[in-house]
Formats: sequence, C-alpha cells, structure tokens
Amino acid sequence: MAEENQGARQARKQAICRKAQRRHSHFYERCSHWSFNRSGEVEPIHWHRERLVLAGTALLITLLSGFIMPAWASAMRPAPAPAAHSLLPLALPKFEPAKTIAATVDDWQVVRVEPGQTLSDIFNARGLGMSDLQKVLDAAGSAKSALHNIRPGEEFDFLLDRDGSLKGFRFDRDQASRAIVRLDGAQPTLAIQKRDMDLREQVAHGVIRSSLYAAGDQAGMNAAMVGKLADLFKYDVDFVQDLRVGDSFTVIYDDIYRDGVRYGEGNIIAAEFINQGTRYTAYRFKKANGDYGWFSEDGRPIEKSFLRIPVDFTRISSKFTAARMHPILGRMRAHKGVDYAAPQGTPIHAAGDGVIKYHGWERGYGNFVVIQHNTHISTAYGHMSRFVKGQHVGEHVRQGEVIGYVGMTGLATGPHLHYEFRVNGVQRNPQTVTLPKPELLPPAQLARFKSQVVKPQLARLTELDSRIKLAQANAPANHDN
Repeated sequence: MAEENQGARQARKQAICRKAQRRHSHFYERCSHWSFNRSGEVEPIHWHRERLVLAGTALLITLLSGFIMPAWASAMRPAPAPAAHSLLPLALPKFEPAKTIAATVDDWQVVRVEPGQTLSDIFNARGLGMSDLQKVLDAAGSAKSALHNIRPGEEFDFLLDRDGSLKGFRFDRDQASRAIVRLDGAQPTLAIQKRDMDLREQVAHGVIRSSLYAAGDQAGMNAAMVGKLADLFKYDVDFVQDLRVGDSFTVIYDDIYRDGVRYGEGNIIAAEFINQGTRYTAYRFKKANGDYGWFSEDGRPIEKSFLRIPVDFTRISSKFTAARMHPILGRMRAHKGVDYAAPQGTPIHAAGDGVIKYHGWERGYGNFVVIQHNTHISTAYGHMSRFVKGQHVGEHVRQGEVIGYVGMTGLATGPHLHYEFRVNGVQRNPQTVTLPKPELLPPAQLARFKSQVVKPQLARLTELDSRIKLAQANAPANHDN
C-alpha cells in the first residue's frame, strides 16, 4: 500500500514537471543543462557554471544586508528623548560697582645745574621761594649736606602741583643713593632710594699725533679719563715739554653705570705710557691699611716724594739759568727757578709733604711761601695773588694741597708761578734735579702685588699690545697721491 502511494506521488510530480516544461518551453530550451532532474530523460547538469552564479548571488546578498539592514534599523529607531534640565536658585553676593582707581605717574621735572647757579636760583626759576627751599632742607635731615655745594651738571628733580606748589624734590645724596622729599602728605617725608651701580671695564690704546687729549679722544676716552691718565704719570712725564709724536699709551679702566646708564668714569686699573722710548707703568693696588694706590711694576708708589710741576700751567715763561736779562730790572742776573705762566687765580699745590717755614711778603717774590720737606730739601713759591686762608708758619701740608693762587705780586710782568727746588739751601733746576725714589712696598705686600696684580694685568697689556701691532702690520698702507 505504501509503495502504491509513493508511486502515485512520484507520478504526480512528473506530471507537474512536464506541464511546467510545456508552459515554459522557451526557458528550458535555453537552460536545459541547468536542470536538477536526475532522470535519464534529461541530460545531467554541468555544475561549474552553477557554482559561480550561486557564489556571486550569495556574496551580493551578504553585502546588501550589511549596508541596508543597519540603515533600516537606524531609521526605525525612535528619536531620543531630550535630557531634562533642572534650574536651581543660587544665592549670589550683592553686586557693587568697583571704584575705579586711575594709576598716576608722577611728572618729575629734571633741572640741570648751570655754571654759577645757586640752589635758591634754581628754586626761584621754578616759581618757588625760600620757604619751599627751607621745607626741603628741614625734611632732608642728614642728607641735606649734599645740597651745600652743588656743581654744574648736577641734576635736581621737582614735582609740582597744578597750581605750581612744590609736592616733591629729589636729589643725589651720594653716588649710590637718591633722597626723595615729599611735601604732599600730612607731614613732610624723606625716603632714601638705592641706585643700581656697576662697573664696566674698558680698554683703550692711543698714539700721540698732536696732543694727549686728541689721542685719548681718538681712542674713545673722555677728557676726564685722559686727565686721570695724565695725573697718573705727571711725576715722570712733562706733558707740555716731554711729549713727542709717536709716544703711546695703553690703559685699562672702569666706567661707572648707574641704573643701566653711564654715570661717569671710574678708576684706572692698569696703564703703561711710552715716552721717547722709556716705558712707565701704573697698577692699582689695595694696601694693607685698606687704601688704594698706584704702583709701578717694581712695586714703588707712582706718587713720587715731590711733584715735578706744582701748577697747571700754560707755558714756561723763564727757565732755570745762571744769566738772564731781568724783564723789570733790565740787567743780567741768575734766574734760580722756573717760571710757569698760568691764568690769574690758578691753584698752586705743595710739591711734597712738609711744614710751612715761611709765609708772607718777600721782596721781589711778592706773596711767598717756603715749605721744608726734610732736613735737606725745601721748595719755594713766589708771586702769588693770595694765600689759602688759615695756613700759617709751622703748619703741616700734604703733597698736592693748595697753598695759594697764581698772581703777579712782586717783580713780575704777568701772572705766573716762580718755583724753586732747594737742596741744603741751594737752588737746583726743578726740571732736571734727581728726585728721591719712593720706598718699595713691604715684602709681604710686594709679593701679593706682583702675583695678584702685576702678573695678570701685565699679561693683558702685553696681549693687547701684540694685537695692536698685528693689526697695524696687516693694515693696508696709505699712499699719498
């Protein structure tokens, strides 16, 4: 029975297939070889093409599913609900508008002292009176000593109110500090402000072509520093008579800077001067007592026992000679000193440490001073216009101290200093007399001086000289047309 049912079902399937083949005969004619019919009536299917078609179809369906399904799912997802926010009241401090404080900058007016001006002149020029100056002096306290002797070029700062009244005054108490007086408060106040001071080392080299000052200017030195160089070597070099074209100098010195601005010249640290082939040196050294001095390379003080020339003169009007026609007496007579012509009132300095032996009027010499330096040596100074007040016989004077002023008292035709150098009471030529050498530094100080000062500074001077000579040798020669 089962076999009959199975046969019937098989027969029905075959009938359905034949009916479909007849209905779609055009398709089966093209694709008959794709048939899955295993009966002997139909030709077997070739599977190599079917595999390719089925694999491509499966891959295409997979790719489409990967792109289409996520997009469809996203499109179908409901829109997210907006996040809920809650507002909470906060207790804030009560707002008060801030008071605007305008930053103010004091408008200090700088005044530079002119030659001949006094402090009262400067105050009057600003519309201020003596009462204002007195207020400043009272408030300045111990700092007011800096206002007693003002100098040309010095600066003072004024702070004035809109109505012209004085609110403040500034001045230099000393090189490193400034005093500030304020008068715009309930009581006058004084503040001391420290200034930023530093030293900057400079090096200069010059060759004499016309004058020392011209050579110094060409080397970048100002007149004040050239003056210090001349003072250093004035004991050995007469810069009026002894200077020659081709003489040279090399100097290491400090410039002083205050608050980043050049304030002035400092001290010479080391220097050498070559005059007519003779080399002179000077090195700054701190002695055992704390004082600074300048010493030659062998350790002797630069300051000789005597100044060769005790006045800043313009020319020598008469030299030391055994026979000279006297300009007033009109006859030949010996001139046992040197006459240094200088403007009336030029200061005259003591040639060395000593005691005043004579102080008064002397026939022919006019106002006359004699200083006894030791048992053998004395110096004499004639034709002074006036003496220094307070000096008298028996008083001790130091080398360089002012003892009088150039004039033309006595037998003189013009303002000049008549200077004599006496050994055991006999006049000697001040220009040629052999002056005693100063003593060497004590042994311990001498050793420290040579190791700590001379050795390093001499090496620097020598190196600088070598570089200068090399530069001169490599410089192109100038040919006159």
